[in-house]
Formats: sequence, structure tokens, C-alpha cells
Amino acid sequence: MVSLLCCGPKMAACGLVLSAWGVVMLVLGSLGPERIYGLYEQVSYNCFIAAGLYALLGGFSLCQTRLNKRKEYMVR
Repeated sequence: MVSLLCCGPKMAACGLVLSAWGVVMLVLGSLGPERIYGLYEQVSYNCFIAAGLYALLGGFSLCQTRLNKRKEYMVR
């Protein structure tokens, strides 16, 4: 059986925290430029794309955290 576990619990938790922080900061940063459309429109799109990438990283880290917890409960 192929294991999807590729990082430890500390790295998975770190990735989860960083991705949550990244999503919050980038979404908040992309909402501000609505008042100044001309210069910040592309920056807003880039922030939403980066927030999406952080969300994907967060999902991956969450899966790794759950796989690590499952591994702890397995009988050896």
C-alpha cells in the first residue's frame, strides 16, 4: 500500500499555520484596492491567486496532519 505521508507532524502543522495566515493576509490585502481601481487591479488578482495557492497548501498540510495522527494510533 502506498503511503501519502511525506512530511512530519511539525512540518504539517507549520504549513497549516502559514497557509491560514497567508490566506487571511492576502484576502484582506486584495479587498483594499477597490477604491483605487487603476493601479491596484492586477495586484488584487495576484493576491487572490496567491491566497488560492495558500489554501491548497493548507489543505495539503491538513491532510498530512491527519495522516500523521492516524499513524500514531496504528499498532506496530
